Amino acid sequence: QVQLAESGGGLVQAGGSLRLSCVASGRTLSGDYMAWFRQAPGKEREYVARASGSGRNLYYKDSVKGRFVLSRDNAKNAVYLQMNDLKPEDTAVYYCAAAGVGVIWTTYRYWGQGTQVTVSS
Repeated sequence: QVQLAESGGGLVQAGGSLRLSCVASGRTLSGDYMAWFRQAPGKEREYVARASGSGRNLYYKDSVKGRFVLSRDNAKNAVYLQMNDLKPEDTAVYYCAAAGVGVIWTTYRYWGQGTQVTVSS
């Protein structure tokens, strides 16, 4: 059974930074995409970024390009999301996901419990 554990959320002022971590246990995920999604109150879950199994291919939602940096460490079975220049509209619960396809959240097989990110103006 694969488990994903997120950490690093919190409250930050606009323009600030946070680093989210997601560590997987149960089996190695080096052959699977790992991704971050987020969900704000009253809104649909949306894709943020994803990394290929090797970590060499990184993809981002347009609105976070240039601000968020995704990285992956397969030795630690982990993926990280460095979030810079945060904006109030980034406020959401952020979820780590693994073993899916592209930007559609329903294709991802494994999910973390979520971590709250709140950006104050």
